[in-house]
Amino acid sequence: MKPKNSLFILFVALISVSIPAFAQAGESRPPIIGISHISVYSSDSAKTEAFYVHDLGGVKRGDPENPKGVRFYFSPTQFVEVLPLPAEHTISRLDHVAFQTTDAEGLKRYMAAHGIAVPATVGEGDDGSHWFDVQDPEGNKVEFVQPPAHPAAINSPNAISDHIIHVGYMVHSRSAEDAFYRTVLGFRPYWYGGMTDGVTSWISQQVPDGTDWIEYMLAQGPETKGIPATMEAAQLGAMDHFSLGVHDIKKVAEILYSGDRIPERTSGPKVGRDGKWQYNLFGPDGTRAETMEFQPAVKPCCSEFTASSPTK
Repeated sequence: MKPKNSLFILFVALISVSIPAFAQAGESRPPIIGISHISVYSSDSAKTEAFYVHDLGGVKRGDPENPKGVRFYFSPTQFVEVLPLPAEHTISRLDHVAFQTTDAEGLKRYMAAHGIAVPATVGEGDDGSHWFDVQDPEGNKVEFVQPPAHPAAINSPNAISDHIIHVGYMVHSRSAEDAFYRTVLGFRPYWYGGMTDGVTSWISQQVPDGTDWIEYMLAQGPETKGIPATMEAAQLGAMDHFSLGVHDIKKVAEILYSGDRIPERTSGPKVGRDGKWQYNLFGPDGTRAETMEFQPAVKPCCSEFTASSPTK
């Protein structure tokens, strides 16, 4: 028979082991506050730089995460990352989308506790940023970035915007993506619609702790993952996109026209189905850079906005 004090010591030891495990499993989710960036491939670095710097007004800097890449900043913590086009590639020019968090390490633990496969460690850049990436239910890479505590200032008088308000990419299953974005991460419904009433093609889910959003660009077909066999590069490039928020599309159009900053391919300005003025520009590899007014000008089709729209 064990002495009573031995049983007490064993009980204390068991408690000391179980409490941290329970605390980790029950840890609250660190804030996800907005868009960090979109990462795309380029087949022509000179043309790509001209698009992001001359046309859109971004500021070129090195890439603390990938030495082969460059970044084009629109604010101290938001940018487009451009990587060289891999030798083995498909028609896709998207590498990943990324969201901002205040605590990358804590968010990694939270996602692991909720059944999401995460890397062993969090990456760290020489600018003081931290990040990790996971895969969504369809195998798309999604990254979470904790910006540096003191990000470098961005001075770009030519930038048409200083706020990336949303990113979007092609997906097949709304329910599968919702299990990731809404159930685990806490994203909130924002708006949905399509080219015609009754057909839903775009579904916007707002970050849980801000006003930026992810837009599901729904593919039609029997596939559940990957690029449909019938899809063309131009169509995919329009689906995989980012959006720069602006106050006045007319002023943006005047700046672009007067500065000879219109790329070869455009489609706008126009009022989108969500009731917001937008102006679509396309990079040399077909990635869509959408400029969009923060607030709707007319009543949206298909659904009401169910969360607050961004204001700046």
